[in-house]
Formats: sequence, C-alpha cells, structure tokens
Amino acid sequence: MQVPHKAWVLVADGERFVVFENHGDAEIIDLRTVDAGSIRNPPDHLQGTDRPGRLNDASYRQKSAVEATDWHVFEKRHFAEQTAANLNAWVRDKRFGDLVVIADPRTLGTLRSHYSAAVQDALLAEIDKDLTAKPVNELEEAISRM
Repeated sequence: MQVPHKAWVLVADGERFVVFENHGDAEIIDLRTVDAGSIRNPPDHLQGTDRPGRLNDASYRQKSAVEATDWHVFEKRHFAEQTAANLNAWVRDKRFGDLVVIADPRTLGTLRSHYSAAVQDALLAEIDKDLTAKPVNELEEAISRM
C-alpha cells in the first residue's frame, strides 16, 4: 500500500491508539508519532460487583435472569468512540488530509459508525488487523506489504 507524504496512520484497538504521520514518500514509509492515548481497563470481574438481575414473568410465577453487563467490552467501545471523536476534531482543524486506519475488527466497526463526513472523505484505507503491539519498523513493513 502506498501512503502519501504527510498522511496520518491511526493504529488502534479498544484500549490504546497511536497516530503516526508519514514523513517519507508514497513508496518509502517513515512513520513518526503524532499522538497516542490509552485507558486503564481492568477485567470485567473487577469492574462490576452486582449479580445479574432478575425479572418477574407476568404470566407465570417465576423469574428470568437478565444478562450481566460486560463492563470491559463497554469501556473498549467507549474508548473507540472517543478515538473517532478525536479524528473528527483533528480533520476539522485540518491537521491531516489523508488517513489510513488500522484496527482490530470490533474497534474498526465502532470507529466507522462515528466517522464524520470529513473523516470519510480523508480516508484512504481501512485495515482490520490488530497491529498496536508492533514496533514502528515492523508496522512500516506491514503497511508496505498490504
């Protein structure tokens, strides 16, 4: 994949993101960090303490269980929504013109649903892979091979 000079590359998952700017050209990618963010998201059993709820069935004298909220997944979704809000603000401030988004499938779906029209216009490609743990040189190679 060719990434134009000065294009931004967002690499994200549900708990962290890193934004890079390509200081190279379209052929030779040279990513430099622009921004980064993360959240502390402990496991679900440490976030929720209540037992799942119960509902009375109207026609029968019995109770039905209610599915418990998965707070860990909820926080990941909220973080992806905040990341999309950051992208919307950055494109509004004209901080980038072209954008490549690399995220795991679940995070990518959440990001997509919160893109503004300006972000959608700037979007060059979306890649559904989790590459947040890769060092920059491996990330550059992975993008070049795509």
